[in-house]
Amino acid sequence: MDRNDRAYDKAYDKEDVLERITRNNSAICLIDHQVGLLIGVHDITVAELKHNAVGLAKAAKILGMPTIASTTAKDDLWGPTFPELVAVLDTKKYPIIDRMTMNAWDDPHFVKAVEATGRTHLLFAGVTLQVCAALPAYSALAAGYKSYVVVDAPGVLSATNRQVGIARIQQAGVIPVDYFSIVCEIMATNADPSANEVYAALDLDFATVMGQFSEAMTSKTK
Repeated sequence: MDRNDRAYDKAYDKEDVLERITRNNSAICLIDHQVGLLIGVHDITVAELKHNAVGLAKAAKILGMPTIASTTAKDDLWGPTFPELVAVLDTKKYPIIDRMTMNAWDDPHFVKAVEATGRTHLLFAGVTLQVCAALPAYSALAAGYKSYVVVDAPGVLSATNRQVGIARIQQAGVIPVDYFSIVCEIMATNADPSANEVYAALDLDFATVMGQFSEAMTSKTK
């Protein structure tokens, strides 16, 4: 059995599949959300990409999840992380890691930062999906982590890139998710005291209404 077979079996081991993702066992990895790379995004609008990535980061912060962010060739090629995202990151506790490797997992500083979180479920998003998000997700899976790609918080060069990228992610045994549903899964209950704040961070019209309803119901039980 080669390494890829072991990774596949690891991904589909029954106990691992049944283990629920929670705020206590998961971390966010945001890779290369850089101003220069946003120019190449054509499958969704840059505004939508920013909205989703920021919403994911905000919700993770509220839920107490670590967020490890990384850039590639920041000073040489692609520039810094876009400022709206930087504004919601805890860069004092988790400094943004710049590197030169295509695959963030090939950078020892990035891997060390992930290992330091002690989390076993990793959610990756990046620009682009099939390179910046997917490559470290494959490597994390091979290293024994439960690995996810948040498919609506990256961007790609074309619809074909997205289609092929998601197909390869699934074939590799990485789990594709969207930012709204995975945050709801992690939060787990509308009785959570932070539910209204989480829904506000996700910044979707119906999510805001859900948060207001949750707050009202929670108040009634006090």
